[in-house]
Amino acid sequence: MTVRESLLAILDQGPCYGYQLRTEFERRTGGSSPLNVGQVYNTLDRLERDGLAAKGDTDEHGHVYWQITDAGRADVRRWLDSPVGRDGAVRDDLVLKVAVAATLPGVPTVDVLRAERRATRAHLDALIAQASDAAAAPGPEALTRSLVLDARVFAAEAELRWLEHAAERLARHPEHSATLALSTERPKRGRPAAAPPVPEPAFATR
Repeated sequence: MTVRESLLAILDQGPCYGYQLRTEFERRTGGSSPLNVGQVYNTLDRLERDGLAAKGDTDEHGHVYWQITDAGRADVRRWLDSPVGRDGAVRDDLVLKVAVAATLPGVPTVDVLRAERRATRAHLDALIAQASDAAAAPGPEALTRSLVLDARVFAAEAELRWLEHAAERLARHPEHSATLALSTERPKRGRPAAAPPVPEPAFATR
């Protein structure tokens, strides 16, 4: 949804063609979320289908300029005025890996956690260096990149704290092992009942 709304918000600044939209998106997100042009055109097709954007003029180079509609402008306003959803539905591959590893007999979860902590620490150090360079550079594009990198630094710090917390929990409560054998209960066919959403952890950072 964020890519869709971001492209629509850029169109609200003026008509653009596909490659131009991709370039503008990457400029405005500090190059943190590269898009392929196929994704851009697929998004434009959906925006047109939903009545939020429409094809406009074609220039001498064959570029088709897309423009926002009144409904699209209203959609952009709603997006900017509404907080991003935080329902915990986004999959976190690291959390899932650790959770599953902890349930597997014979798997040294402490070693899994140690390796992940080393990787996160190295990732965090690299992000801090990049964020420092971006903060020292002039111009609005550098500022945008700096903001994105700061967010990634905070996220990596929170990830490192969670890995340390998980290691402490498992070491502190070995009697409550998470190891699970395969269930003997035969699951019913069909879609399983949805589990209640798990609130995202509110880690303090810095």
